[in-house]
Amino acid sequence: MEGVGADSVGSGTAPANQFWIDVSRRYQYYLDKTTPHAIYRWIGSAVIVLIYILRVYYIQGFYIISYGLGIYLLNLLIGFLSPLVDPEMEVSGGGGPLLPTKGSDEFKPFIRRLPEFKFWYSFTKAFCIAFVMTFFSMFDVPVFWPILLCYWIVLFVLTMRRQIAHMIKYKYIPFNIGKQKYSGKKASASSSGSRGD
Repeated sequence: MEGVGADSVGSGTAPANQFWIDVSRRYQYYLDKTTPHAIYRWIGSAVIVLIYILRVYYIQGFYIISYGLGIYLLNLLIGFLSPLVDPEMEVSGGGGPLLPTKGSDEFKPFIRRLPEFKFWYSFTKAFCIAFVMTFFSMFDVPVFWPILLCYWIVLFVLTMRRQIAHMIKYKYIPFNIGKQKYSGKKASASSSGSRGD
């Protein structure tokens, strides 16, 4: 008898659970399909950001949500610009520096603490949540927005100054701009051309 009651309760909740599992799988499927299309993902995010900015400007409110969103985005940016393993911890741990300091050292590529896709996903999700919050008047706390903007700018400058100092101290660049790339065909063609002379 006890097993029959448990089965009837379990079978009643199974279709609802199966629906959410199917929705989750379909959502993950489409999210995975966007992975290689970074430019289009960021264009879509820019549209969402523009919609949010227009909404806040039109309403003339919800500045506290925008401030919280700015703090969250600053935190995401720090994760995006930071290496997976902090070189400061690696040096103090006695394992030596993580990134090469001499030309003879082994090259170790820069691995982010927060990968680009997760950065984009969290960035976009934060703006979507903030946009939905602008439809609830309880989140419209009256504040003097220029003060919040000044606080955020000071926080941004101090945080970025510390992050840039960290990059300079441990000699890493979190972007591929300006890095040398291997070009095997050009190197072999130039060496064979110099032999002919």
